[in-house]
Amino acid sequence: MPRVKRGTKRRASRAKTLELASGYFLTKSKLHRSAQEAVERALKFAYTGRKRKKRDFRRLWIVRINAAVRAAGLTYSQFMHGLKLTGIELDRKVLAATATADDAQFTGIIDQVKAALAAAAPAPAAVPAS
Repeated sequence: MPRVKRGTKRRASRAKTLELASGYFLTKSKLHRSAQEAVERALKFAYTGRKRKKRDFRRLWIVRINAAVRAAGLTYSQFMHGLKLTGIELDRKVLAATATADDAQFTGIIDQVKAALAAAAPAPAAVPAS
């Protein structure tokens, strides 16, 4: 087997790592080994951060919807159940944006939900006379 020294490939790989580590503190931006460890760690955090972002936004939308719905006299779970009954298929992102930006439209949605909940509510049971 011929001997391979990897001159340009190694240099290119290390340059790429140091480019990713530019702005890091002290040797983490200057020495390849330290930079490599720091970049790997940063990429790991970036990956988990992209997953967390989805969770965090969903929680924020639920809080915003809940606040708007409670002002109308419903709970979040009742509202979501009513949406299913009415057949309105808006996701939480759109509902939260509507609740914060367009009060009239959200009030219309709440009225539809209340009507559906009232129609789906079971009739009160008759109390037998003793």
